[in-house]
Amino acid sequence: MPSSNEYRTAADPEATVALPVVTDDRVDPEIDTEVGKAEQTLLEQLGGFSGLIYSTLPVLVFVPVNTFAGLTVAIWAALGVAAAILIWRLVQRSPIQPAVSGFLGVGLCALIAQRVGEAKGFFLFGIYTSLVYAGVFAVSILLRRPLVGVIWGALNGHGHRWRTDKRIRKLYDLATGVWVVVFGARYLVQSQLYDTDHTTWLAVARIGMGWPLTALALVVTVWAVRRAGHLPAEKSGAGTEPAPS
Repeated sequence: MPSSNEYRTAADPEATVALPVVTDDRVDPEIDTEVGKAEQTLLEQLGGFSGLIYSTLPVLVFVPVNTFAGLTVAIWAALGVAAAILIWRLVQRSPIQPAVSGFLGVGLCALIAQRVGEAKGFFLFGIYTSLVYAGVFAVSILLRRPLVGVIWGALNGHGHRWRTDKRIRKLYDLATGVWVVVFGARYLVQSQLYDTDHTTWLAVARIGMGWPLTALALVVTVWAVRRAGHLPAEKSGAGTEPAPS
């Protein structure tokens, strides 16, 4: 049986479910282990740390090749690198979904660059994608449905019951807010470089604000999940009944 300080009844008068308490006590080792396993699975689905690094290679190739050989050759070089990464993952029997998504993304960026007629067009899709993501994450906080909590609940069978606990919701607000800052900073910096035709610095910003900032946001996300004490559903017994209106 769980100890009395592990659960409390939500303060919301519309809810009667028991939820984990966020305290300053040491995180339960079982929770720590199970959450760690879920985090590792999620990271593998994203391509792992190597996948985050591989995502920068087409950019590293595109900019210098464009400088010395022109836009058309640079486009084909970036596509070639993305294809090589996909083949390498197939050979290594690694998860290929991130590589497939990366190849399609590079293809779309290359198409935009070809249509724009300038190398900086290669970065246009990523710039506006960051703006959209920042907006979606920000709106989720305003709607009291922070996206980090929604995604984690969906992945691990908790549904939306955590929303009845203000302290847990604040943790997910914080983690979601960090993603807003990351995506918002990417848009602001890179759109400015795009408008001023600083293509080389645009590539530097794309890489520097890519996986390093993603890793930072993931650290905060992991911390929030651990403090919330959310085990995967089969361990915690959490259900998926809908959240109160």
